[in-house]
Amino acid sequence: MIKITGNLEKVTVEVEELSNYIGKTVQIHGSIYKIRKMSDFAFVLLRAKREIVQCVYSKGMTRFPLEELEEESCVIVTAYVQEESRSKKGYDLQIQNIEVLSKPEDPSPIVINNKYVDTSIEKLLDFRPITLRNEKERAIFKIQEGIVDGIREFLKKEKFTEIRTPKIVYAGAEGGANIFHLDYFGKIAYLAQSPQFYKQMMVGVYERVFEIAPVYRAEKHDTSRHLNEYTSVDFEMGYIDSFEEIMQTETMMLRHSVQYLEQYYETEINLLKIKLPVINEIPVIKFIEAKELVAKEYYRKINDYDDFEPEEEKLLCRWIKKETGSDFVFVTCYPSKKRPFYAMESKENKEETLSFDLLFRGLEITTGGQRIHSYQEQIEKMRKREMDIEQFESYLMMHRYGMPPHGGLGLGLERFTSRLLEQENVRLSTLFPRDINRLVP
Repeated sequence: MIKITGNLEKVTVEVEELSNYIGKTVQIHGSIYKIRKMSDFAFVLLRAKREIVQCVYSKGMTRFPLEELEEESCVIVTAYVQEESRSKKGYDLQIQNIEVLSKPEDPSPIVINNKYVDTSIEKLLDFRPITLRNEKERAIFKIQEGIVDGIREFLKKEKFTEIRTPKIVYAGAEGGANIFHLDYFGKIAYLAQSPQFYKQMMVGVYERVFEIAPVYRAEKHDTSRHLNEYTSVDFEMGYIDSFEEIMQTETMMLRHSVQYLEQYYETEINLLKIKLPVINEIPVIKFIEAKELVAKEYYRKINDYDDFEPEEEKLLCRWIKKETGSDFVFVTCYPSKKRPFYAMESKENKEETLSFDLLFRGLEITTGGQRIHSYQEQIEKMRKREMDIEQFESYLMMHRYGMPPHGGLGLGLERFTSRLLEQENVRLSTLFPRDINRLVP
């Protein structure tokens, strides 16, 4: 009988540790990314966890024919770490031997080992398990990892409790037709549009909560900015003085996340040539004032007084950047008719809500605001909207038994990543996109 002790002895060396092994022979593992043949030697590029490592094949040092190697083979390389001042790393890896663990059955259907995967977005996504192996494609999702880690670190430091809410729900948090229906053992259920109801409930338990999880929208949009499944960064906080407190918290959160990237993701930032935004302060403008400003500055007619058009978002951000230098702008006080039933209305103007969107480089990435915490006020607003109150009894339970003033937000992780990288399509920052046309891979 064997016993598992929980102690794992490493046979291979991590790439990040190679500089500690100059003058020694080591083993490293990875996939053969590219073979560059020269006259009497070759460069064998090895794709490790996070970096592409250059190894040198030479007939005098290496004990097997180069022809035995194939790109995308998984291997263990035995190499001598030789000091080399001309190398960026300060060393060269001289291959002595290679153990081939597996070889591909077929050649790659698409070239992935150039600087970019030079193909259409459709093929990029059709062959996603392969194209993600490209150095820059996979760097996108390391950056996304860093964004999330930075956000989580900030929220934990600010005493938020991480929660996990149901994704199969009895009612849509925002209502409307854009919800996926499910047959739930003979009952009608839905895929969650948002964790809204549950994170509000949990404010009554923990005061400050957050969740980073998928949400679902059955929107029949086929645009560069929409997904039917995306990752939402949600937080909700109680005992707030005003909805501006939520905007202040988001500003601090994003600033911390960017600083986290600077500290831990320099490799990917340099590889992708990312221009990180400087977040000192974020301008704030009221919704109607923003509409009028864009109309005046860019000679546009206002067609919709209730919501922003995508082009208006781009133009507003362009003007804000020019006038203030900020890549972000908060737009506040959206019309009540365009916000969900739980949005608190302004005491000065019942047609406006204490809500906001955050725009980043021409795209809305966050929606948030203060919620109604009074049971009577919530019931009254639902009746005005002719909603079936009985359907929301489990949600209203928290109001009935007391809730503090509270509010929160939801940030689209893929949208934020996409604009950080200045991509034209949010699918490029989505690992395996789900839209109206795509269900695989």
